[in-house]
Amino acid sequence: MKVWFNGQLVDADDARVGVWDHGLLYGDGVFEGIRVYNGRVFQCQAHVDRLYDSARHLRLAIPYTKQELTDAMVETLAANGIDAGGYIRLVVTRGAGTLGLHPFKCAEPNTFIIADQIALYPDEMYRDGMAVIIAKTVRRSGRVIPSVVKSLNYLNNILAKIEAIDAGVAEAIMLNEAGTVAECTGDNLFIVSDGAVTTPPPGASILVGITRGVVMDLARRAGIPLAEADITVEQLYAADECFLTGTAAEVIAVTKVDGHTIGGGKPGPVTQKLLSAFRDYIASGDW
Repeated sequence: MKVWFNGQLVDADDARVGVWDHGLLYGDGVFEGIRVYNGRVFQCQAHVDRLYDSARHLRLAIPYTKQELTDAMVETLAANGIDAGGYIRLVVTRGAGTLGLHPFKCAEPNTFIIADQIALYPDEMYRDGMAVIIAKTVRRSGRVIPSVVKSLNYLNNILAKIEAIDAGVAEAIMLNEAGTVAECTGDNLFIVSDGAVTTPPPGASILVGITRGVVMDLARRAGIPLAEADITVEQLYAADECFLTGTAAEVIAVTKVDGHTIGGGKPGPVTQKLLSAFRDYIASGDW
């Protein structure tokens, strides 16, 4: 496997950051996970723009232009023979520094691109739906770290993921400080009630997902009522349908929360319609 590392393709074993890198020491860096369909980088501009937005919040200067990183992703895909079903991890760390927190004593940032395959959930979950839990771990407030920043510090998500693993399920829903639904450990969440779709707003301490935005647009095109509004646990339990969206997850139904069956206990008609619309959108290449 080849990895694009600081401007050149190298063998994966040679793509290394040092122990002084602040990305390793403090989670000081940003990243994007990006899907590849039919040899093309999905929503490439949106992902690259978000990477730069995240870096700007951290006052982290990415040493490449957006076009250079776009070209580098294409180069990495070609070097690894990936043209379908692929996944890119684009990472920028603060770079090597000292054991102190001072971020501006670091050398040049390290930038690397990994291109591989990914299958986040098994096929049967897309057919039958998935069970999740509500985590005790609270989604960190945007007042702690701006929710728009997709940083390397993912400990909040990992703690909730551990709860899911311990419970024998694949995902965990995280509530925010107000006690309303925020998001899952790696996915955004939607509910369907009386044919209308609702998803938590940016102010609910969510990362505004790229796939979330695509699915919202597809819902509008299909004439499905859509709102961004706070979702209580009671509303979640009482929903007719629930589904998740994410770069790796795509669109997947939730049929059970904390052992409580959602709707009819199987993927509902609105979820199925949006999953079909998403797959058609991908197949069209009109993105």
